Amino acid sequence: MTTGIWILGNQLSTGQAALESCEAKRQQTPIILIESRSYARQRPYHRQKLVLVWSAMRHFAETLRSQGWRVTYEIAEDFESPLKRWIEKNQISELRVMSPNDRPFAQLIENLELRCQLTLVPNNHFLWSVEEFQTWANSRKRLLMEDFYREGRKRFDVLMAGDEPVGGKWNLDKQNRKPPKGKFNPPEALWFEPDEITQEVIDEVKSSDFSTYGEAESFRWGVTRQQALAALDHFVQKRLPTFGPYQDAMVTGQETMWHAMLSPYLNLGLLQPMEVIEAVESAYYENDLELNSVEGFIRQVLGWREYMHGIYNYMDADYPEKNWFNHTQPLPKFYWDSSKTDMNCLHQIVSQVEKMGYAHHIQRLMVLSNFALIAGVSPQQIEDWFHSAFVDGYDWVMQTNVIGMGQFADGGVLASKPYASSANYINKMSDYCGDCTYNPKNRTGEKACPFNFFYWDFLARHREQLKLQGRMNLVLGNLKRMSEEQLQAIRSLAQAWHG
Repeated sequence: MTTGIWILGNQLSTGQAALESCEAKRQQTPIILIESRSYARQRPYHRQKLVLVWSAMRHFAETLRSQGWRVTYEIAEDFESPLKRWIEKNQISELRVMSPNDRPFAQLIENLELRCQLTLVPNNHFLWSVEEFQTWANSRKRLLMEDFYREGRKRFDVLMAGDEPVGGKWNLDKQNRKPPKGKFNPPEALWFEPDEITQEVIDEVKSSDFSTYGEAESFRWGVTRQQALAALDHFVQKRLPTFGPYQDAMVTGQETMWHAMLSPYLNLGLLQPMEVIEAVESAYYENDLELNSVEGFIRQVLGWREYMHGIYNYMDADYPEKNWFNHTQPLPKFYWDSSKTDMNCLHQIVSQVEKMGYAHHIQRLMVLSNFALIAGVSPQQIEDWFHSAFVDGYDWVMQTNVIGMGQFADGGVLASKPYASSANYINKMSDYCGDCTYNPKNRTGEKACPFNFFYWDFLARHREQLKLQGRMNLVLGNLKRMSEEQLQAIRSLAQAWHG
């Protein structure tokens, strides 16, 4: 009787549950990791996403070998063929896999016809288990992230003084929304030069015959546990002290601002959420850091990340198809090619995504996702682009963040109102509008910013549905004060833009 372990590409932790379950028989336990080329063909993934995952997998295989595990590494057309050969060769009677985060991959595993017992070991890469989140959610009338976040603070004793939050307030978000004024000089990000393994993967991806997106040459992400830890330490030491106030700001040429850029490492398993939270909390107490910076970051990991994962597993299987506004417009071509738009904000951000597979949360939510929402783009098409284009994108990440939060396609299960705005928000929180073809103050006319006429057209088109959302009544009142002539001019611009 031989137990074998299949390690998936986003489960690269030596403490992951399937490995832990066989720790006592390390030298007798066969392990397999598989790169599937057909899986990479499912969508036009960013080249740097493929490089990141495959290089991290190859480095992790070397780490396991150095620790005495029996590792087989396969590069194949699919998962099933090498898996079956390996099971037969090693006479595997039980295959253990840590439960995948993504539903489609869980379905893929269940559909495999294997000649051995399949055991899914509960995933331990999140603080809340699927069952624990469901228990919490079943006791609630509304699944508010703020309530979940406070529960998490208490449960894991993070930034707590007894039963009360440190500083007396749970949420200091109001202190973290400063617009960019004057010159900015954020600390440099920590990047890593590709080693021989990574360069080999870069060359393979560049010469591959499947459809991909973005640049591979500029790859500088970490691919090992040691590099991920270095990135965490760099953030805590250099960026965290001044992270908070400008975390929503967008500045031309400042691609990363003060952001941590740790999500790719967390989502691969190279970092664990609690070690990240503890590093940040310890720095707060040891270095007397500003609480708004520390709380703002911890809310992203302990709050949003855990909440999004929980909601993903709590929702029914049809959640990805939700389309509350019945939006059906095709995704504009400029999402795949930044040269095809003359809107400076979108050009700047999409160019950045092409270059590095990354944009920070406000660039994603209030520009990329916001435009798709107000322009009436199919939620499924914009979600597919996000999943393809970002190095930290996975099904569990993008379904909730894009379908739920960004597109409000679930009708308000996740968000209390649509994240829709005109050019006014972008003009306030960035410097993009100053060098743009369009005027951020114009709703109509030749220089009217598409964010403006699409925003007001969105409100007019969905007025009856939006009345049901209490937080929208104030802005709908502004819509009432518009003349029919102005609304018609706005409608005409929106229709002409779509052609």
